[in-house]
Amino acid sequence: MSEVRRAPRVLFYVQHLLGIGHLMRAGRIAEALAQSGIEVTLVSGGLAVDGFKPVGVRQLSLPPIAVGRENFGELVDGNGKVLDDAYRQRRCEMLLQIFRDVEPDCVLLEAFPFGRRQVRFELLPLIEAIESRQPKPVLVSSVRDILQRRTKPGRDEQSAALIRQHFDRVLVHGDPQFATLDESFACAADIADRISYTGLVCAPVPEASPLHFDVLVSAGGGAVGDRLVQTSLEAAAALPAELSWCIIAGPNLQQAHYASMASQLPANVLLERFRPDFPSLLCSAGVSVSQAGYNTMGDILQAGCRSILVPYSVGGETEQADRAARLQRLGLAAVLTEEQLASDTLAALIQQLLSDDSADVAASPRLDTRGAIRTAEILKALVLDSQTSDASGLPCRTGVRRL
Repeated sequence: MSEVRRAPRVLFYVQHLLGIGHLMRAGRIAEALAQSGIEVTLVSGGLAVDGFKPVGVRQLSLPPIAVGRENFGELVDGNGKVLDDAYRQRRCEMLLQIFRDVEPDCVLLEAFPFGRRQVRFELLPLIEAIESRQPKPVLVSSVRDILQRRTKPGRDEQSAALIRQHFDRVLVHGDPQFATLDESFACAADIADRISYTGLVCAPVPEASPLHFDVLVSAGGGAVGDRLVQTSLEAAAALPAELSWCIIAGPNLQQAHYASMASQLPANVLLERFRPDFPSLLCSAGVSVSQAGYNTMGDILQAGCRSILVPYSVGGETEQADRAARLQRLGLAAVLTEEQLASDTLAALIQQLLSDDSADVAASPRLDTRGAIRTAEILKALVLDSQTSDASGLPCRTGVRRL
């Protein structure tokens, strides 16, 4: 009688530190894994996000950490206190215990080792535990298509060395027609045999909302979106009052700023923290105004709406600016830099797009948006390949074999 094979188990680690984009993308991937029959345990280590409940996914939380509001290079706990060694050790021990309890066939690390160096105090011990377990779980890195460009010498080389030594696969969540990893990661050629492109991780194409807003403004998580929100309010006051606005400030915008903005709302502006129907609102909006994060870009591409992007670029950040520039070159967005952002320039650009029929991007380039589904397919094949290798006595570190 043949043995009944159990469902593959995946332990998926994600750490959001400032915004919520990493967590939202991980949630979409985790749901797709669960829908494909994989048992998913999603371990998150950031501040709690109300309403984040991926369907069919077991969620576990580590003691939360974030970046400091005054110093982005500093890690703080949920109360804003700078982390000490005891807090780090507590998180590390909890993560290792979760790994032992889950006994995963595959461990998926979001961003690491290309990013999230701040939490290597717990990820390097986790990798050691993976290496010491028999049979070894498949180890996979999950990264977006455009990385933050590194300026410190040797960082890309260190990441590539970790990949070659420990990881079976790097899943790049993008369409190579839009961006390839080598364009933002200098050592991509050194790990070329480990790289697979999944397509963009996007939500399913939504139906257009019956609610129509001429201007839909979104600030992502809101931690660094207060200037965009405030400038949008000023632009709304300068434009005709018959235009309807919805401004989504984000759950992490400081309450004092939110309350101040809410007290000065024009009658034609709706201000909200969060809208679960945001993708649907995009489908019926006249123009979208947002930063240029990965998830927002995916929603815009799915909706096919006119878009103004104001990429976040403080402190040497390059990823959003690179993404926005590509969208602009494809004719999918207009771009204002943070230096150009002012109420008069924003108002003029909004007015231009609303009155320009040629700005309709519904017929956008056909980029692959099946990233979550394709990720599930690749992980299932990797686990099966590893289990087959174990059973035959062959080495289980297969890299790209049979994929």
